[in-house]
Amino acid sequence: MSRIVAVILGGGKGTRLFPLTRDRSKPAVPIGGKYRLIDIPISNCINDRIRHILVLTQYNSESLNRHVARTYRFDRFSEGFVSILAAEQTEENREWFQGTADAVRQSLKYIRNLCPDLVLILSGDQLYRMDFNKFAEYHIRNSSDITIATKPVPAIEAPSLGIMKVGKDGVVTEFREKPSPADLPQLTSTQKGLTDEMPYLGSMGIYMFSPHVLEEVLGREPDVIDFGKEIIPDSINEFNVLSYPFNGYWSDIGSISSFFRANLDMAMPDPCFDMYTSFSPLFTRARALPGARMENCEVDNSIICDASDVSGVKLRNCIVGLRGKIRSGTVMENCVFMGADYWEGHYRDPRNNDKNLPLLGIGRDCLIKKAIIDKNARIGDNCRLENSGGVLEYSSDKCFIRESIIVIPKDAVLESGFSI
Repeated sequence: MSRIVAVILGGGKGTRLFPLTRDRSKPAVPIGGKYRLIDIPISNCINDRIRHILVLTQYNSESLNRHVARTYRFDRFSEGFVSILAAEQTEENREWFQGTADAVRQSLKYIRNLCPDLVLILSGDQLYRMDFNKFAEYHIRNSSDITIATKPVPAIEAPSLGIMKVGKDGVVTEFREKPSPADLPQLTSTQKGLTDEMPYLGSMGIYMFSPHVLEEVLGREPDVIDFGKEIIPDSINEFNVLSYPFNGYWSDIGSISSFFRANLDMAMPDPCFDMYTSFSPLFTRARALPGARMENCEVDNSIICDASDVSGVKLRNCIVGLRGKIRSGTVMENCVFMGADYWEGHYRDPRNNDKNLPLLGIGRDCLIKKAIIDKNARIGDNCRLENSGGVLEYSSDKCFIRESIIVIPKDAVLESGFSI
C-alpha cells in the first residue's frame, strides 16, 4: 500500500457562507446536527487507513483548531496523526497563505519530511464519501503525474465549477475554471460514464499528486497561488494529467443554499448522503451527552441530536443540533437549528448575569420556516420567522436572508414578538 499524506485545505473567508462564517472558518461550520464539515475529509481518510493528515488553516481558525485537537487523537502505538499547520511567517516568507496552491507551497517542508509516495489534496468544505485507495490505485496504474477527481455535471451546473475536456483514455486536454455558457460546447468529454444529460466533467477539488511533480509545479512559479485557476491548466501540456471519474454523491458546501439543502436531505427517508446504512462512519468529537428528550411532539423527517430537549412542538424536515432547546407551541418547517455549546444555566450562559435576556434556544409559540439558526441563539416567545415575501437578500444586526433563506447568526438575541 502506498504511503499517502493527506493535505486538507482549511479554506478562506467563506464569504458565500456568511454569516455562518462570521465567527469560524468554513470547515468548522456544523453540519448534520453533531458534525463539522472538517469531519468529512478526515473521516474519509481514516476509513481508508490514511493516517498522516495535515490540516492547513488560516482564517478564523480558532474553533477549527480546537475541534481537530480535541477530536483526532490516535493511540500511542500508532504513527498516525491529524496535525494543524497554521499559516506562519518565516525568514523565507513573510506572507500569509495567498491561495490553495500557495498554502501547500508554504507547507512543502512538512510534507517532504513525511516522505510520501503520494500526496492527496482535499478541500475542507465538501460532503461526500470516496475510496481514496481506489483513487491512488488508478493514479499508479495509469502512471499519472496528477489525477483529478471529476464528476459528471449538467450544463446548468458547469459554469460554477472547473470543467475539463477529457478523452476516452482519461487524459485531460483542457481545463477552464468557471467557463461561460458560450464556452461549454468546446468542453464536452468522451470519458466513460458521461451522458447526454451530463456531458461535462467538473473538478471536485480533490487532487492526487506524485510528490516530485507537486514540488516542481509549486516551485517553478512562486507567484502562482491557486490549483484550479493556475496550477492544473498550466500542467496539462507538460505532465500526464488524468481524470478519475466519481459517480457517487458529492456536494460543494460553498453557499447558504447548498449548505441548507445538504443538511435537510440528511433527514429525508432516502438521503443522498446516508449516515444510517453506511459502513464508513463519520467521526467527530466524542461527548458524554444524554439522548434527546421529547414530550408530546409531532416529528416528521427530522434529526434530533444528543441532549436536545423539545416539548409540545411540531417539527417537519428539520435538523436539531446538540443541546437544542425548543419550547411548547412552536412550529418549525424546513429548518436547520444548530443547538448550543452549553446548557441553560451553565457558567458560560450570559443570562446568569443578565436576566433580561431570553432563555437559551427557541421560545414558546414561535413559527419558523425555511431558516438556519446558528449556535447559542436566543429566540423569545411568539416570534415569527417566515420569508413569505420571497426576499432574496437582507441584512440587519439580528438576522439575515441569503438566497431567500433566513439565517439567524451565532449568539443572536431575538426578543419576544420579533417578526420578519
